[in-house]
Order: sequence, then structure tokens, then C-alpha cells
Amino acid sequence: QAHLVESGGGLVQAGGSLRLSCADAGRTLSHRPMGWFRQAPGKEREFVAGISWNGRNTDYAASVKGRFAISRDDADAKSTVYLQMNGLKPEDTAVYYCAASLALQLVVTTESQYDYWGQGTQVTVSA
Repeated sequence: QAHLVESGGGLVQAGGSLRLSCADAGRTLSHRPMGWFRQAPGKEREFVAGISWNGRNTDYAASVKGRFAISRDDADAKSTVYLQMNGLKPEDTAVYYCAASLALQLVVTTESQYDYWGQGTQVTVSA
């Protein structure tokens, strides 16, 4: 059974860094496109970053390009996706969700094309 577990959120000052992790605890989503989304209070959930099944292709929202980096590790048929966040800004404050897609394409950027979601982890950036 697919089960995504996120970790790594927290409170950080502006300009700081955090690394989020998302593990496929159920070992059923190996080599699937995966991504990160975020939802700030009062706003809709938005795409942050996506990575292809083999890790060779990535895509980012314009607001995070150059500051965030997505990567993955598929050792032992257990996929773990990471989001390294540098140069954090107060506007990056949100609940961050990882997701996995069953779509047959390299990088998935559309929320509706994701089939499995983690529970979310809070990231708070203070000014």
C-alpha cells in the first residue's frame, strides 16, 4: 500500500536552509514521477518542484528556481525524494506536501495528475 512519509520541516530564519525528505514507506512507488507542493494559509496548493522517475529531469516553480533543488534516491526499491531549500524567504512559509504520480510522463507539474500524497510538513520562515 502506498504511503508517503515526510520529514524535515521546521522553523528557520530568512536566508536559512532546510532539507525536506519524503519516503515511500510502502515500497510501491519506486521509479515513479514525484514532486513537492506547498500550501500557504488562505492560498491554494501550488506546485514547487518535480522530478522524473529516473531523477534525470526536474522542473521548478519560478518562485523557487535557483534556491530549491529536488533529488531522489531509489535504492532497494524504496523511493525517497528530497527538497533542499536554500535562501528561504518568509513567503516560503507553508505546509509542504510530497506526492507521487502514476502518469506516464517524465516530470509531472499538475496537481490533479498526482495519485498519492504525504501528510504534509510545516515550514515556517521568520523575517
